[in-house]
Amino acid sequence: MIYFLSLSYPYILQVLLVFAKEDSQSNGFCWACEKANFRCSIARTPEAALECFLEKHHDLVIIDHRHSRHFDAEALCRPDREEASVMPLINAGFNRRYVENANMMACYNELLQLEHGEVRAQFKLRASNAIFTALEQSQEAIEITSEDQIIQYVNPAYESIMGYQQGELIGKEIIEVPKSEKNKPDLLETINSCIRKGKEWQGIYYAKKKNGDSIQQNVKITPVIGQGGPVYICVCVLMVFLSPDMQSSKHKDRRKGSLDVRSTTSRGSDGSSQRRHSSMARIHSMTIEAPITKVINIINAAQESSPMPVAEALDRVLEILRTTELYSPQLGTKDEDPHTNDLVGGLMTDGLRRLSGNEYIFSTKQPHHLPSHLITPLSLNDIPPRIALTMENEDSWDFDVFNLETATMKRPLTYLGLKIFSRFGVCEFLNCPEATLRSWLQVIEANYHSSNSYHNSSHAADVLHATAYFLCKERVKQSLDPIDEVAALIAATVHDVDHPGRTNSFLCNAGSELAILYNDTAVLESHHAALAFQITTKDDKCNIFKNMERNEYRTLRQAIIDMVLATEMTKHFEHVNKFVNSINKPLAALEEKVGETRESVKSVLTTPENRILVKRMLIKCADISNPCRPLELCIEWAGRISEEYFAQTDEEKRQGLPVVMPVFDRNTCSIPKSQISFIDYFITDMFDAWDAFADLPNLMQHLDNNFKYWKGLDERKLHSLRPPPE
Repeated sequence: MIYFLSLSYPYILQVLLVFAKEDSQSNGFCWACEKANFRCSIARTPEAALECFLEKHHDLVIIDHRHSRHFDAEALCRPDREEASVMPLINAGFNRRYVENANMMACYNELLQLEHGEVRAQFKLRASNAIFTALEQSQEAIEITSEDQIIQYVNPAYESIMGYQQGELIGKEIIEVPKSEKNKPDLLETINSCIRKGKEWQGIYYAKKKNGDSIQQNVKITPVIGQGGPVYICVCVLMVFLSPDMQSSKHKDRRKGSLDVRSTTSRGSDGSSQRRHSSMARIHSMTIEAPITKVINIINAAQESSPMPVAEALDRVLEILRTTELYSPQLGTKDEDPHTNDLVGGLMTDGLRRLSGNEYIFSTKQPHHLPSHLITPLSLNDIPPRIALTMENEDSWDFDVFNLETATMKRPLTYLGLKIFSRFGVCEFLNCPEATLRSWLQVIEANYHSSNSYHNSSHAADVLHATAYFLCKERVKQSLDPIDEVAALIAATVHDVDHPGRTNSFLCNAGSELAILYNDTAVLESHHAALAFQITTKDDKCNIFKNMERNEYRTLRQAIIDMVLATEMTKHFEHVNKFVNSINKPLAALEEKVGETRESVKSVLTTPENRILVKRMLIKCADISNPCRPLELCIEWAGRISEEYFAQTDEEKRQGLPVVMPVFDRNTCSIPKSQISFIDYFITDMFDAWDAFADLPNLMQHLDNNFKYWKGLDERKLHSLRPPPE
């Protein structure tokens, strides 16, 4: 019996048995295939064998030649006789012989040896072909060298970037290729020493093109040991190499050229089809390409040479990437929780877009000016003792803003703002008099609605306090500049100014003027930011930006707007995920490495992109930090937000509008359940990430205590804020 191997690549081996008749030997191989979990086919004639093979392309073919008229099986199995040459069989495509043995385990062992020997080797060869096809088509420059640093391969992208042709490089030693003088003298020795020990090397390397230009690259070299000796894989930000001496360069995107419209048959006599093809050609040849487009193109290219399961998985990846909700998780098992569903619907959508015939017009109002009894602003030094006493511990997380609210007759923002802004030197930074700051705080507070149970100036004062607290954390101070701190304090102060006590969804469903003005997108957040600057710049008496240099003002303004817009809940998971992936994970990786310097950490913290992520996360956590406050404060805030949602549900029913959050019916709502859902879905992951960054063990302890409190009430089937008196 002789075997030969085909070149297909199923995940379960397929075996073809070609036996003229059934006997113990064929039964032995059938049993062995079944035990090895191989798919077995049997053919009795050469014609049937050929037909079966063409249909299934088996990996292993076993042919019975014991009774062949063409081969003497006995002579073939006697290696001591000169005429027992297997060359004719090898030339015919066979590559293994088997002495007749009907023992089932012998057949089984033979199949296992074949699978782990020739078959797997064939699979590796097929993978090599696919890899080299990918190398040829790759837009990254690739160079392969042998153990002794002889160049064996460069791909077309390498030729295009570096300016060399294959014939100029293949067979040459790496040292013969010119090196850039910008590299440190001992760099190559450092690299070679590292990879000789089997370790990775990562760092900056300068490559020199044929024309003499030097290009800086960030590369990573990984030694790979194979049967033929080691090769070296160098992964660069823009390129991949397999050599100890990397030569890398940025490779421009090679896009398809314009379509030749003259070769395209027009479908209409007016040439409209031809003009369309011409337009498509221009689109294909555009040099503008978004990062997500590049990702999709890379995946599409990878699909072409991937096995079917991988290609199907990449199809699902592409479906996800083409959606707009890349960061918002699906509810999964939480679909059955009406409290979570209603919170998500109420906070993370811009309305149900279903309008009744009776549209409710929520009008924009003219901003309030300073009340007459506040025309003469108070000085920080003139704050009454009883109010000053309530602010003595304003730098503590356990500060009670409700005591300040009572002491100031619902004007806590002005007083707390004066103290916190003074502590951070905001007037000095803005180059504005303290009187201007006082007037500004008063007019901003006058534009908060004291009639709102939650979104009033006490909430703004609470968020300002949390913001100031976070700004004093060491990691935050390492990340942010003085202009970022000032932007954060101002953004916290104005982030909900003129809030109507209704959600974005309500305003969109009601067809309010604000929703129409802002196209149903981030309606309230856009209004808060715009109105804050409108109020500030309208009157010199409260224009805290008046004396700023123009460019610095624009930078500050942009930072404030970005932070206020970050409080919109529809982008909640996007902001949290970006923070985790861009800051938490890189910092964790650095902490795991021995000997990492403060400079390495600082390089992560202070990039412009990461500073923006820190500021967004800071104000988001400050805005919804109520579940992390001491229990009594947490309970008070929970009661206030619930009352505001109850009032919205009441109004939706009165106006015949869609009820955005049906569970917030004052007659049936379980406040403990709503708090549990809010903590589970929005708070826990966000504060875990923020705590990992800013180190806030006291907040996490409060969060744990408060969650247990709400759980305890819920387990007792209580719907109220507090248990009934004993």
